[in-house]
Amino acid sequence: MGVPSLRVVATGLWRACGAWSRRLGPPRFSLAPMAQNLEVPVSVRAKEEQDKKAWSLQGRVRVWEKTEQKAKKLKSDEDEGQSRKLPKRKVVLLLAYSGKGYHGMQRNVRSSRFRTIEDDLVSALVQSGCIPESHGEDMKKMSFQRCARTDKGVSAVGQVVSLKVWLIEDILEKINNHLPSHIRILGLKRVTGGFNSKNRCDARTYCYMLPTFAFAHKDRDMQDESFRLSAETLQRVNELLACFRGTHNFHNFTSQKGPQEPSARRYILEMRCGEPFVRDGLEFAVITVKGQSFMTHQIRKMVGLVVAIMRGHAPESLLEHSWGPTKVDVPKAPGLGLVLERVHFDSIIDTERRERSMAQWLSTLPAHNFSASALAVADGDTKAPSPLGGSEEGEGDTD
Repeated sequence: MGVPSLRVVATGLWRACGAWSRRLGPPRFSLAPMAQNLEVPVSVRAKEEQDKKAWSLQGRVRVWEKTEQKAKKLKSDEDEGQSRKLPKRKVVLLLAYSGKGYHGMQRNVRSSRFRTIEDDLVSALVQSGCIPESHGEDMKKMSFQRCARTDKGVSAVGQVVSLKVWLIEDILEKINNHLPSHIRILGLKRVTGGFNSKNRCDARTYCYMLPTFAFAHKDRDMQDESFRLSAETLQRVNELLACFRGTHNFHNFTSQKGPQEPSARRYILEMRCGEPFVRDGLEFAVITVKGQSFMTHQIRKMVGLVVAIMRGHAPESLLEHSWGPTKVDVPKAPGLGLVLERVHFDSIIDTERRERSMAQWLSTLPAHNFSASALAVADGDTKAPSPLGGSEEGEGDTD
């Protein structure tokens, strides 16, 4: 078989592919049949375009969120940095509050079900910039202590708490601005770093105000507003209240305490009822009780038992019997009338009488060279050291 001529080959290609263009490029034959076989569905293309746009948008959002978070973090760090430059000192706060609607004073960080006074107080401390937010979550970090744990519904006009704070400007005003109107900080005082308001408190004084018809006999109308407390009835009330003085086992006056537990023994210094007074046609009286410390519901049960005896529901002998090992059902008076009036730091007086620390300090005054100090001031040197090496006030109070 012979080799086909070049003309024959060219003619065959022309018939199959068509004529070639003089310009460089592809042949003029159609690619439509091939394109039909390779065509991607429109819906898939649209989805790919949407996905591309979505990824692009998400990327921009991520960048914006990261930028915003970084800006917030920088702002937060800047604010906290400014606060941290301030001195952090141990202070005591004098509080007054209405306990109505609160589940007591002490905060329970693990449970937000019941609102307490300390919940609102800690929130105000954080918002005012006195403490970092982490201290609000863990109160031990600011060495927080209170003198008294008032019960549910109990108010106070002289509660004292100790804690470490940043001493910001206008600190009382800023804290009070973030507190509800029924909680007020009345005062602030610097104390030494080791001061603990609970352990250093020697006694607490509570007042319980109640309408005097509570002392009327049970045969009389329970809400007779015309009732007036006679001198004889008041005397009997005070005789019963005086029985609480001294150290007794108050296990029946609280919950979850047995007669053998040493902590059930409490010392009462004073308990008496004052002269009655009339407000809006209703007569009231105030029972004042001072003790070293009190257990949950103790005062309300002490008042409740005296009222039960005065009204004739319980015999007078039950009072002394309640201090024994037998379980006694002691009624609990309402919490509305109970108020923490003040806390006492009498150990300062006792320690001064015993150790005479002021007298001893006064004896050191002649050792100071006041003439040399005066000359140093005249020469412009205001940093003349003390010959006794005294330290600045509050030294060692910082964290």
